[in-house]
Amino acid sequence: MVQQLCKSITVLSFFLLAGGVHGQAPTAPLTLKPDAPDRYVVVPGDTLWGISQRYTDSPWRWPELWGLNREQIRNPHLIYPGYVIVLDRARGTLSIGSAETTPTTPTTAAPGAVKLGPRIRVESLARQEIPSIPSALIEPFLTRPLVVEPGGLDKAPTIVATQADRVILATGNSAYVRGIGASNEESWYVYRQGGPLVDPDTNQTLAYEAIYLGTAQLTRPGDPATVVLTSAVQEVGAGDKLVAAGKPQPITYAPHAPDSQIRGRVISIYGGLGKVGEAGPHAIISINRGRADKIEVGHVLALYNLGGTVRDVTKAANAPDARIKLPDERAGLAFVFRVFDRVSYALVMNITRPVSPLDVVQTP
Repeated sequence: MVQQLCKSITVLSFFLLAGGVHGQAPTAPLTLKPDAPDRYVVVPGDTLWGISQRYTDSPWRWPELWGLNREQIRNPHLIYPGYVIVLDRARGTLSIGSAETTPTTPTTAAPGAVKLGPRIRVESLARQEIPSIPSALIEPFLTRPLVVEPGGLDKAPTIVATQADRVILATGNSAYVRGIGASNEESWYVYRQGGPLVDPDTNQTLAYEAIYLGTAQLTRPGDPATVVLTSAVQEVGAGDKLVAAGKPQPITYAPHAPDSQIRGRVISIYGGLGKVGEAGPHAIISINRGRADKIEVGHVLALYNLGGTVRDVTKAANAPDARIKLPDERAGLAFVFRVFDRVSYALVMNITRPVSPLDVVQTP
């Protein structure tokens, strides 16, 4: 355990400045905030994004602060509550210190300052490492397949009859399901296929929303099998579908830019109990780019309000060039946390203005 901990700290302590970080080469040097702390103690609830935001206005460029290479940032589970982050202002990089540091001879570059001597602190590795982004905000979207490919629910187990021929099932009611077969899964989500997610650029249906209805517990296997509804957020009835409940998948990728130029559109915005018209901080959005477009978990995309078309009032109304296209306006950043074949979910992070459906996402 001690050896493993030492290895983790050593990985972050070395500055691999010769190695390229994951993503495109930045167009401008990474700028540290003037008030960036020299030392910061990691606390429960911190995220990689939040820590990075203490040091720079470009938090998606977190790996550059550590000088990490491509492979290392694919597994950023190296920072835990209690660790001390130490800023080297001369290099513009961070390293891991400890809660106890030993002052040594003041440096000549900064009279009156002291050099921190990091110490290895042995601790249990069983505690929870800090995530890339706030996990509580996205947990339902990690376990529940709220986007399904066309035809994705066609062969899913189906409620074919209800207890005492009830039209609507409530919590505690039983239902009979075909299609579970020999599955050993005990917990299930109940869904109904919702509206299509249409690509604004091609007008093609990319996927469908899956309307979450509640949860069910298998009480008797067979065909039909018997389930009991353990929760219901909407009406449940015959014809509704069951999907095996999965465990949340932790976000293990640090934020990074795509390797290539990506440009897509916002399809839908989720917030509270349903879809909303505008996205604010920590809203969930779906975009019309996915695995087929080389989108991956951890990608950070810039958000832009789509520029409209207006009349140039200095020209005659019937002039051929009287209509002009306004530029897209930067609105914020979004972190991709779940990827399907042609659609992805992203969490809105930094934002300066609301984001709406049809707005643009692209490589920062």
